[in-house]
Amino acid sequence: MSELFEGLLRSYDERRRAELVAAYMAVEHAAEPVPEVRFPALREPALRRTVEEMLALSGRTLVRSEQTSWISGYRDDVAAELAKDEECVPPVKERAVLTLVLIHSVAIPRAAGLLEDDSWLSPYPTPVEELRRRTQLPVGELEAALRRLRLAGLVAQVKAGADPADPAQAGGFVPGPQFHRLPPAARRRLQEELILAAGPDSPLAAAIRARRRGREREQGESE
Repeated sequence: MSELFEGLLRSYDERRRAELVAAYMAVEHAAEPVPEVRFPALREPALRRTVEEMLALSGRTLVRSEQTSWISGYRDDVAAELAKDEECVPPVKERAVLTLVLIHSVAIPRAAGLLEDDSWLSPYPTPVEELRRRTQLPVGELEAALRRLRLAGLVAQVKAGADPADPAQAGGFVPGPQFHRLPPAARRRLQEELILAAGPDSPLAAAIRARRRGREREQGESE
C-alpha cells in the first residue's frame, strides 16, 4: 500500500501519513459511513482531497452521508464499465428479489411520505411472506437468492420486534449496507430504474424515458 500511495503521501510527515492511511482504510472497509469527527483526514478538507486521490487510484471516490460521515464507492464511469462484465452483475433471480425488497422497503414507504427521497436505506422490512407471494421462485431458490444477497451486503435481515403489527417491527429484509456506497448520480439512476420497474405505465416513468431520450439525442449530436 505504501508504494501505491507514495507519490501522494511523500509531502506529508509520518503523523499525517498515518492519518491519511487510517481514513482510507476506514472508508474502504467499514460497513457503515464513518463519522468525520473520528478521523482528522476526513475532517480537514485538504487532507480529505488527498484521501479522494488515494481512492481514485483504484477507481473509487468518497461518498458523503448525512453531511458529516463518509464512505467509499465506485466512480460512475468505473461502475458503468464493471456493469458490462457479467461476473460483476448478480444473476437475474437475485436482481428480481432485490427489486422486490427495494419496492416494498423503500418505494412504497417513500410514496407514503415515510422516507426521504434520497435515502436507499429503510427501517421498513419486507416480510419473507411478501417475497414468497410476489415471486414465482420456489422457496429453496428464494432462500438461496436472499442468502447470496445478504453475503454481498445488498440486503440485510431484520428480526421481528415486540409489536409485529407495526410495519417497522414486522421483521424481514431491507436494503443492505452496500447502498451506503452509492454516489448521488447512482442513487438517482436507481430511483429511476425502480420507478420504471414498479410503474412502467405511469406518467413519471414516461417522463423518465423522455428525459433519457433527450440526453441520448444530445450525446449523439455532440459526437
